[in-house]
Amino acid sequence: MGVSLKVVAWLRSCGHDAVHLRDEGLQRLPNGDIFHKAIREDRMVLTFDLDFGEIAALSGARGSVVVFRLHNTSAENVIGRLEDVLVHSRSALETGAIVLVEESRYRVRHLPIG
Repeated sequence: MGVSLKVVAWLRSCGHDAVHLRDEGLQRLPNGDIFHKAIREDRMVLTFDLDFGEIAALSGARGSVVVFRLHNTSAENVIGRLEDVLVHSRSALETGAIVLVEESRYRVRHLPIG
């Protein structure tokens, strides 16, 4: 959600099965439906919207959400931060986590919470 198509293209070039909601004409889908679609399709959500962290935490599901809290939201900066997160948080993302990505750090919260 809100992530550049360039980021999706970069993920695809790295061999990831990435889709953008625009690819499927679903950019207006409600957030909860987006999260549950990602769970059904064994995907993670990449977003700038903090609501997804709350949705993931309250769902009890083991999906993963990467939430970007960046001042520099350029595709190049997002890709650089995402590349680091994918390398260092791969196992958490594979088992279910919320990863909050900031300019100089990221925080991982494993799911389900509680």
